[in-house]
Order: sequence, then C-alpha cells, then structure tokens
Amino acid sequence: MSVVSFAERFTPVTIRDAVTRGARAGASDVRAAIASGASDAGAVAALLSPAAAGMLEELAQAAHRLTLQRFGKTIALYAPLYLSNDCVCTCTYCGFSMGLDIRRKTLRVDEVVREARALGDHGFRNILLVSSEHPKHVNMGYVAQCVGETKRLAQYVALEIAAADMPEYETYVAAGCDGVVLYQETYDPDVYARHHLGGPKKKFAWRLDALERAAHAGVRHLGAGALLGLADWRFEGLALIEHVRHLQRSAWRSQVNVSFPRINAAAGGFSPENPVSDAQLVQLICALRIALPTAGIVLSTREAAALRDRLVPLGITHMSAGSRTEPGGYSEPGAAGEQFHLEDTRSPAHVVRRLRELGYDPVFKDWENMAPGTDSQAVVVEAAGA
Repeated sequence: MSVVSFAERFTPVTIRDAVTRGARAGASDVRAAIASGASDAGAVAALLSPAAAGMLEELAQAAHRLTLQRFGKTIALYAPLYLSNDCVCTCTYCGFSMGLDIRRKTLRVDEVVREARALGDHGFRNILLVSSEHPKHVNMGYVAQCVGETKRLAQYVALEIAAADMPEYETYVAAGCDGVVLYQETYDPDVYARHHLGGPKKKFAWRLDALERAAHAGVRHLGAGALLGLADWRFEGLALIEHVRHLQRSAWRSQVNVSFPRINAAAGGFSPENPVSDAQLVQLICALRIALPTAGIVLSTREAAALRDRLVPLGITHMSAGSRTEPGGYSEPGAAGEQFHLEDTRSPAHVVRRLRELGYDPVFKDWENMAPGTDSQAVVVEAAGA
C-alpha cells in the first residue's frame, strides 16, 4: 500500500476552501485552467466555478478534443447484474435500505448464471455484479463463486459491493474479478454521517480507502464516484478528482474510471438536498475530462435517454444499457424491489443503434485475459481505453 492512504491525507476543509476561492475565478482563470489541464486544486476549482458555467462551450470543446485524443470515438457498453437487495445498512437515499418494505431477494448462483446468460444474449461481455450489504447472504464465498461462474460467460467481470479488506479482494481476483467499483457516495464526512445511519457502511474512512486495498490486491480496474445530490456538487467534484489523482499515483498499475450519478426516485421517497441541474452536470463532466484526461468516464441509465445522447461527446467512455436494478431483473423482472428508478429504458440494441447514428463505435468486449506469455504473465488486451 502507499505510505499515506487517501483517507489519511484527505482534508475536507481544504477542498471547501479551494471551492470558495474558485468562486472568485474569472474567465482568464478558467482559460488558464483549461490550458494547464487543471494541474492543481485551485485550477480545478476554477473549472467548477460560476465563471466557468458561462463558458460551457469552451469547456465542451476542450473536453471533446481530449476525449478523442485518448479514447477515439468508442463507447464501452456494460450491464449491472444485481445479486441481492437484502441489506443490513440504513442509508436514507437507497431503495435497498434496511427497514424499507420491498420484496427482498438474494439470487442463487444458478440464478446469477441465468441472468448472465440473458445479458450475453444481448451481446454483453462486460458485467458488473452489484449487491447490497448483508454479511450472511452476500459473503466472500458466495461472491467469489458468483464471480467465477459469471467469468465463464463474460470476459470482463467487476464488482460493486461492500468495501472489503485486502485478503477478500485477493480472493475475488483469484476467482476472476477484473474491476471494483465503489462510490464514496459523498466526500463530506458530516453529510456522510447524516445519510448512513446504521450498518457497516457507516465507516467513512474504511470505505474511502477500499479502492486502494483492491488495487494492491491485484484488481486492474478501479471505479471511483460520488452520488450527486447529497452535498454541494462543486465540493464533490473537486474531492473526486483529488481522490482519482491519488489513486493514479498510489495504484498506478490500475486503470481508474469515474462516475457521478444523480440521485433519482427510489423506495422511501428521498429527495436530494442539493439537486444538480443538467447544465451543472455538463460542467462537471467537462471539468473531470480536462483534469483527468486518461480516466474513463461512466454514464449510467439514471440519466434520460436524450440527455445521455447529448453528453456522449463531452468525455463519456463507458455506458450501461438495458439495465435492471433488481435481483433477477433480466430473466424475471418485477420479482424483487429495485434500487432506483431508471430514466433511460431503451434496449441495448436501441442504444447501440443510436451511438452509431452519433458516429460512435459501441464496444461490448473491451478486455480479455489471454493465454500466459513466455514471462508467465497474462497478456492483457484493452480496447477503447477501458
């Protein structure tokens, strides 16, 4: 591990101060930040400033140019496969939160295989296994078995589950895990405490350093993110960029992707205290691309179809398609409660067709471990910068 973890060096007050100073930025500061690639926190704050909000066209052009240079016109498509909505955590914004009156279900391994086959029938070779937190139902042995069986059907398998220790991540890597996605949800510790009321997810610092543990366990792809709507979006954006830059230094063997879904409707009726507008989302995407030119940017089906189409040229490299957010949702829709309501309900084929109309190449398979080479190390094939 790195000598100093991100949780040890992360100081929210420094982020807030930078955002406050950034509010005084002018057009020249914004252009200087674009030219420098937002090399420090002050420059990133300028990209997130009110002044930059009036310069979205300039930001968009820079973001588009950087995306083409690094990733070309390709979009990697993936699908989430929900393993369980049984949960021991109480999170105010989540449709799986303990205590909510929803239909609970944890898939058997054979049901996971059935779901993976259903996704394979739609062309998916990149599957993200997602689960709520329940140590009894979703334990290490179960998850490892799900990874191994899914890997028989898909070349790339990632996990979006509870934060784990390094030996647990090593077990998942041995089973075939290629990536780990873990949103911090919010980088503001006080806001985090207000929205995570019970269960193991309450541990802010443990979650914050989970991606570093995963990387040092051998996970090759890391997904960091924030859930927009809990705290000020400018604070979240700057903290996320600082986190990713730390990961790019301390976990340099791993590719890092970023995501920033906006809170939308879920069981429990939660309404975000800090809603993020479409224009603010555009500004954040552009700032992320300028500040993180080599990071993948992921766009989920939480956003409406028309908006997703418009956001693609700004820096998006990965998109989910045809998603279901309940266990068993592909082969038996409606049998269990969903985590949140989807905005883009287009079929995978429809998304593929629309991307091609926009001039982009949709990629279902962008990673595969090939036969060992002469140095006994797996040969890795990566396309689309994924």
